[in-house]
Amino acid sequence: MKSEAKVKYVMPDSIAFDAGIEPGDIIKSVSGKEFCDILDFKYLTSDDYYTVMLQKANGDEEEIEIFNDDFETFGVEFENPLIDKPMLCKNKCIFCFMDQLPPNVRSTMLFKDDDVRLSFLQGNYVTLTNLCESDIERFCRLKISPINVSVHVTDPDCRVKMLANPNAANVMTVMKRFADAGISMNAQIVLCPGINDGDYLKKSIEDLRNIYPAIKSVSIVPVGISKHRNGLFELESFTPETAGDVIAMVTPYQQKFKKEIDTSLVYLADEFYIRAGVKIPPYEHYEEFPQIENGVGLVAALRDEIDTEIEFIDEYPKHIPAPKTLVTSFIAYDFVCECVEKIKKVRPDINVKVEKIKNDFFGDKITVTGLLCGSDIINQLKGKINTDYIMLSESMFKSDADIFLDDTTLEDVEKALGVKVVKTPNTGCGFLNAILM
Repeated sequence: MKSEAKVKYVMPDSIAFDAGIEPGDIIKSVSGKEFCDILDFKYLTSDDYYTVMLQKANGDEEEIEIFNDDFETFGVEFENPLIDKPMLCKNKCIFCFMDQLPPNVRSTMLFKDDDVRLSFLQGNYVTLTNLCESDIERFCRLKISPINVSVHVTDPDCRVKMLANPNAANVMTVMKRFADAGISMNAQIVLCPGINDGDYLKKSIEDLRNIYPAIKSVSIVPVGISKHRNGLFELESFTPETAGDVIAMVTPYQQKFKKEIDTSLVYLADEFYIRAGVKIPPYEHYEEFPQIENGVGLVAALRDEIDTEIEFIDEYPKHIPAPKTLVTSFIAYDFVCECVEKIKKVRPDINVKVEKIKNDFFGDKITVTGLLCGSDIINQLKGKINTDYIMLSESMFKSDADIFLDDTTLEDVEKALGVKVVKTPNTGCGFLNAILM
C-alpha cells in the first residue's frame, strides 16, 4: 500500500503556492484519479487543466481547479519523495561494495535500493533485474528519461553470475525496449579483473554501441575492494599492468566511435589512468562530462577549471592567505600537489602543505578521496598539524550533512585536531577560494 502524498514543502510562486496548498496537506487524487507514486503525480499534473482533491491538515477536503497554460511544474515536495515504497535490490552482486562495509559505517549506507524511479529523479544506478512486465510497460509509456543502468556485462551468463540473479540475463532486452520507447540511458560497467574484462568487455561495448543513440554514455570504473570481504567472492584489484591493458583495449573503441558517431561514447574512470601511470586525456575528450559523478573526467575538469581561474587570480583577495593543510587520498595526491604548485607560481604567498591519508577504515586498496573517513584523518594527523585550517573535499561528507562515512563528524575532526575544517568544493573556483581565504 502506498503512503500518503503529504506535502512537506511548497515552492514560492508555484502553482501549488498560488492554490493555497500548505505543508501538512494531503493530495488525494488528480482529476479524479488516484496516483501510485511521484511519476503518476507528475504525469497527471502535466496537463493544461486538471483538478486536485486536497485534504487539509484539519481534515477538511476541497477540490481545486488548476489552469496550467504555461505547463509549469506543480511545485510541491512530499514527505516521502517517491510517495510509494522504494524498490529494493534483489541482487547479490559478487562485487557489491555495500557487502564489504564495516559494522560502524553510516547507517544510511546500509539501504540498498534498485529503483528506476530514483534513477530518473536522482540519478541512481539500477540493474533492471526487479522489473515485472507491467513496470516495463509503464516506464515506456511515461518515457522517463534518462535512466542510469548498472550493466556491468551484457553476456547473459556472465551477468547472472556477477549479480547472482537469474533475472539479470535479460538486461539488453529491457534496454532495447526502453530505447524503442524513446528513453535515453547512461550505462555503467564495474570492471572486475578476470570476470567481465577481456572479450566480455569487448562484447559489452559493442552491444551498447548497437543501441546508440539511446545509450548516451558508458562509464567503466574499477571494482572497489575493501578489507571487509571475509566469506565473499574472491576478487582482485587492478594493477598498473592490468589497468594499462584496459586503457589499451578501450582507446581504439573511443577513436572508432568518435569517427563514426562523433562521440567517444565509452569513458574510463580517472583511476585507470592514474593507476597505470598514463596521462589523463584532455578536457575535450570527456565532451559534456556525462558521468563525472563516477570519477570519469574529474581530474581533467578540475585541472581545466583551476587553469581558467588562475587567469583571473587578480580578482581574488589580496591579503596573505592563512597557512593550511590540504588532506587528500593516495590516488589524488600527485594531482593535488600539481594544482597547489600551479597556484604557488602566481601567488607565492600561499602556504599549503598536502597530506595524503591511507584508508584504514575500508582498507588500503580503497584509494579515492570520497571514501576517506574522519577517524582515519584524526588518527593519522593527530599531533602533526601546525596550521589553523585543514582543507577537506566536500566529497568526503554526506551531501546534506557534515558527516563522514564512518559516522564521525566535521566537528569531531576539528576538536580532535584543534583546527578549523574548510569544506572544499570539487571546482576550480572553490579550490582557489579555499586556498586563498
